[in-house]
Amino acid sequence: IASSDIIKLASNENPNGASPMVIRKIQDVAASASIYPDDSFFELKSALAKYYETQNDNIIIGAGSDQILEFVSHALLNENETVLMNNITFAMYEIYAKGTGANIVKTSSVHHDLEEFYKLYIEHKPKLIFICTPNNPTGDAIKYDDLFRFLDKIDKETFVVVDAAYMEYAKAKDDAFHVTPKMLMDRYENVLYTGTFSKAYGLGGMRVGYGVGPADMIKVLHKLRPPFNITTLSLAAAIEALKDQSFVADCIATNYEQMAQYEKFALEIGLETIPSYTNFITLMLKEHKASDVVQTLLEQGIIIRDISGYGINAIRITIGKAAQNQKVLAALRAVLV
Repeated sequence: IASSDIIKLASNENPNGASPMVIRKIQDVAASASIYPDDSFFELKSALAKYYETQNDNIIIGAGSDQILEFVSHALLNENETVLMNNITFAMYEIYAKGTGANIVKTSSVHHDLEEFYKLYIEHKPKLIFICTPNNPTGDAIKYDDLFRFLDKIDKETFVVVDAAYMEYAKAKDDAFHVTPKMLMDRYENVLYTGTFSKAYGLGGMRVGYGVGPADMIKVLHKLRPPFNITTLSLAAAIEALKDQSFVADCIATNYEQMAQYEKFALEIGLETIPSYTNFITLMLKEHKASDVVQTLLEQGIIIRDISGYGINAIRITIGKAAQNQKVLAALRAVLV
């Protein structure tokens, strides 16, 4: 198989790439690659502050939102503390927490069951709670009023991260699932919102994420931030990407149009899908093993994700371009029907 024929739909990248405005900007600033970026990230913070109706000192920039999650873990956790997270969720929460020696407590359910979260919160009094909405790798999301009801019951000694890497997709699909940093900051002193340019904005390879929260919390996280933690080109790309909201909106609209084909296929062959508020879809398999299906497609040059390691027999597929999706669906039909 020629490398140009490989279909990679395993990492939830934007199949449309970055905005043409961003590509031009990267080319324009390429000559500045030898110069360190402005380490205050003033221009990007100002743009994000305007976009989210907040202030520059409420924002920290990271090499992907992963880095912000790492800062939080190191700032709050040690072997005497506990962290609470969903049973099936972004793997880095557990990895970063383990690096601090913290005690890890997980729910038992596939989706975020906030009642179970609250019971475990009462029982373990965690220092840190990770909430991922929309959730990776399943794609489900939490309504903001349900989230607020939960957060209202959490005392200030417990810190909560709302990881919103896919929030642009949830916002476009159903406003009831749309959470903003301002909504959180207006109500809570102990909640941090994290976002990224890696998904809807198509900058996965540029590694730019951010955290938005109370200024005193951001100040603590800044003590852990290494200098120049994103690149000159990444910084320019992110600033430009935020300006082109019509590109983002088009990508998201196309995403859901294409996702409908996977939903239709699953319905036809009697497979359950997890309702997705993201740019990927999770198919729950029955008689076929996820690892076998993934391997069969891999041999045809199609890369999708086996998520059976999380304890569910399921595959996760990033929504690709129309031609890619047709090939994937044909390959899945051949295997599963």
